[in-house]
Amino acid sequence: MPEPKAASFPKIRGALKFYQIASIITGVMLLLLLIEMILKYSPIHVELFAGGSGGLLWFAPVIVGDGCQWFSLFVPGGMGCDLVSAGDGVNLSLFILVAHGWFYVVYLFSVFRLWSLMRWPFSRFITLALGGVIPALSFIMEAKVSREVKAYLASREAALAAEASENQEAAR
Repeated sequence: MPEPKAASFPKIRGALKFYQIASIITGVMLLLLLIEMILKYSPIHVELFAGGSGGLLWFAPVIVGDGCQWFSLFVPGGMGCDLVSAGDGVNLSLFILVAHGWFYVVYLFSVFRLWSLMRWPFSRFITLALGGVIPALSFIMEAKVSREVKAYLASREAALAAEASENQEAAR
């Protein structure tokens, strides 16, 4: 596997910072999405709303149709399961869903940028991409990747500095 060029080290540092920020935002949004899905599809059946008849922040009931079973979410087509929100105002549950989707696109871009600069194998890209869809994995991967990339850059820069000083001594 080819190693990154020394000239790309500043780009790698920038890509790492972008990846760190994107992975934390995506991880938080994924955890919020998980909570929202549990509230909506568990027996509680509520969604979070802002404004409207319930006040500043409130939970509105979700009306569940007759064809809904606990496993309807996992069956393609949902077996005729209809969920209708009874809230008015701004549906924050829907906002969390859409925001996570867009942040995941940004996260994938940050993963691609870091992956391509570090010249990792494709399997590493897939593993990093899964960080945005498996709850808490983005936090674990962010810590691991950050530690690994920083250690790699430090060791390569030390080796390059030692090599440069040896070349200067040999030139004398």
